[in-house]
Amino acid sequence: MMGQLWSPIVAVTSQWQGKTNAQIAVSVGAASVVPEKPRVVIQIYKANYSWELIQHSGALALNFLRPDQLQLIKDFGLVSGLDGDKLSEVAHRSGLTGSPILQNCWGYLDCRVINAMDGGDMTCFLGEVVDGGTVSESEPLWWPEARRMIPAAWNQEWDAKIAEQIQKSTHLMDQIDYTPWNPSKETDQGIPAMDPANETGRA
Repeated sequence: MMGQLWSPIVAVTSQWQGKTNAQIAVSVGAASVVPEKPRVVIQIYKANYSWELIQHSGALALNFLRPDQLQLIKDFGLVSGLDGDKLSEVAHRSGLTGSPILQNCWGYLDCRVINAMDGGDMTCFLGEVVDGGTVSESEPLWWPEARRMIPAAWNQEWDAKIAEQIQKSTHLMDQIDYTPWNPSKETDQGIPAMDPANETGRA
């Protein structure tokens, strides 16, 4: 059952103090039934470079990939942001939160973090959507579909990466910090909320 809990593949982008990063995630969930107050939840592992940027900036963007963007799975998901700027050759712009928005994707959600829950090995961020839209008329890319389409070598590399993460998580999952989440002092609290009066083309 757990293996069926996938979302469309997203490139999670973030920035803080001039540093940017992008990583792949397959577990994004809607967290609001109120159309005027859209929210999402996403888990980010603490070992990921993105975690540091999101924790400090209090913001992130979800860029939903298309089936013809398989290369980004390798570029964003199998390479560490500590080894180089993953977005240096990818067209993007700065969103309302300051997070990078891919100019070429299926759609995006630009979010500011309004709460977070520690999970020991990861943090579950609750994001308030301040901007979003559909960029392409195609369909988003789902993880089971992508695994059938990417090269076998990529699948092997992904499996090895997950196996390593499982080992780390096994020792960290029970080390939960129950202290209530507090935004970092560096977090930009001036990010505007989504304007319900301007909903055309927005997610």
